[in-house]
Amino acid sequence: MNNMFSKSAIWVVVALLLFMLFKQFDSHSMSGGVKAIQYSDLLDEIKAKRIKEVVIEGSAITATKLDDSKVRTTSTFLDRGLIGDLRDNGVRFDVKPPEEPGILQQVFVSWFPMLLLVGVWIFFMRQMQGGGKGGAFSFGKSKARMLDETNNTVTFADVAGCDEAKEEVTEIVDFLKDPTKFQKLGGRIPRGVLMVGPPGTGKTLLARAIAGEAKVPFFSISGSDFVEMFVGVGASRVRDMFENAKKHSPCIIFIDEIDAVGRHRGAGMGGGNDEREQTLNQLLVEMDGFEASSGVIVIAATNRADVLDKALLRPGRFDRQVSVGLPDIRGREQILNVHMRKVPISTDVKADILARGTPGFSGADLANLVNEAALFAARRNKRLVDMIDFEDAKDKIFMGPERKSMVIREEERRNTAYHESGHAVVAKLLPKADPVHKVTIMPRGWALGLTWQLPEHDNISGYKDKMLEEISILFGGRIAEEIFVGQMSTGASNDFARATKLARAMVTKYGMSDALGVMVYEDSQNDGWLGGANKTISEATQQKVDAEIRTILDSQYALARKLLEENREKVEVMTKALLEWETIDADQVNDIMAGQEPRPPKAGTTIRKQPGSDGGSGSNPNPNATAPA
Repeated sequence: MNNMFSKSAIWVVVALLLFMLFKQFDSHSMSGGVKAIQYSDLLDEIKAKRIKEVVIEGSAITATKLDDSKVRTTSTFLDRGLIGDLRDNGVRFDVKPPEEPGILQQVFVSWFPMLLLVGVWIFFMRQMQGGGKGGAFSFGKSKARMLDETNNTVTFADVAGCDEAKEEVTEIVDFLKDPTKFQKLGGRIPRGVLMVGPPGTGKTLLARAIAGEAKVPFFSISGSDFVEMFVGVGASRVRDMFENAKKHSPCIIFIDEIDAVGRHRGAGMGGGNDEREQTLNQLLVEMDGFEASSGVIVIAATNRADVLDKALLRPGRFDRQVSVGLPDIRGREQILNVHMRKVPISTDVKADILARGTPGFSGADLANLVNEAALFAARRNKRLVDMIDFEDAKDKIFMGPERKSMVIREEERRNTAYHESGHAVVAKLLPKADPVHKVTIMPRGWALGLTWQLPEHDNISGYKDKMLEEISILFGGRIAEEIFVGQMSTGASNDFARATKLARAMVTKYGMSDALGVMVYEDSQNDGWLGGANKTISEATQQKVDAEIRTILDSQYALARKLLEENREKVEVMTKALLEWETIDADQVNDIMAGQEPRPPKAGTTIRKQPGSDGGSGSNPNPNATAPA
């Protein structure tokens, strides 16, 4: 608002100056009742004795007629015969020197080009620096946004799923509230706290909650806001930010994505004169320079702690690291309860069930889940958000939106149904596999069908027997096509790629091969195969590795084929159910595996009707995907 007012005021001043300039140039045009005539007409009027008075002022001639009306004309030269005509016809006349321009006019005319150039330069400078507050000379001003205790209402009650991280930062809140509690024992609070964790886990929210709990100002800035195209701007902004923070101490400075400015020095082409490195050097000096009693605490967040400069992490700067990881099942339930407080929820919604069905979700993902469920309920004109809305939202996030308008030939639908039934039946028959949550042949994203498994608990480590069963499940789709359809499709290409990658990791990375032992054959730093460009193993060892991978794949392929051939009737029943309903859930899958007739779909489940029997490409190289968690 202030920026718009200042721009409007500048244009108003420019308009007034131009108006005054034109008024000075054309002062005679402002006199009312003066009619412009030709010079010859003026001579005719004089000879006709209709002019009683004439005033000659430079090249301008103003004549007063007998009826007191005035006429005006101009002459580029002094007509000496005019004087005689005036005297012969009894006309009074007066000759005045040309009017000198005013002082304002002279100054404006002489300074206008320079003022115009300065104005254009200021405009372009404001554009290059993004219109920063403070005018054209505010390059070195900090862009940190301050929230005081009245505007920041976030507290620890709004942060869930990271209890350990909250315990780590609780003493920071105590220090900001009562610093003498620590100082009288000779202790000092860490000057910098580095929050490390995947994106969306709530690092920024936790930093705001610290300031909200302590009731102190909160300065927020991104690491990329320090660096500009001008040399020295980043360092100047760092100095200005810390000066403002000291004026409002005790306070918190939060730097998001600090890896944008805090990377290892000397790694770039610019060397020590690089603008980013100068900004980092100034940040290090400021953090090491301000007194411990100043009450300024710097909190930074990143998901790339491995690329940060070591000087940032030494004691006295960011000497405390707080890990903000993905929430476990209990943390996800707490986060869902926080977000569901803002949404009218039906009584059938169970946060614990939703938490179990969302492994690997971050806090941002769970917030998006609640929002998508609310949108589904709004589309259906509901007053409350119920469990079916959350299930549809979860399916959309996991598997992508439904492609209901896609036309698929009946042959393609049948082949996809057998493919997904093969995945599901193998998964149900293997003891270590995660439970099957849903099987669908509804096209979603790039997939024509999908088998979705959900773990009963969060998987922290991988185990050999479970990984072998996952390979068998991945092979179940292709084997079902061979046994029941009698032909192969391209739908299993992604399954084979994932199975091969998993088997290779077991042999070369995890030491799960009895023949090759616990030696690592994969370079985890360069994410490369040691038999590649930087070769460190022999050709004979490479052949053994390939043979061991082939043995694992062949044995699991044979196991999956044996299970499907022994349970042909279950595959047929599941395929029939998929062709009729397109999606079946865990209860229906359990009915089929128990030899019972599958129960009908739940109320509110929509069944897609085929728009027609024509069309449908089926040419996607990866149409069918299985999702073992």
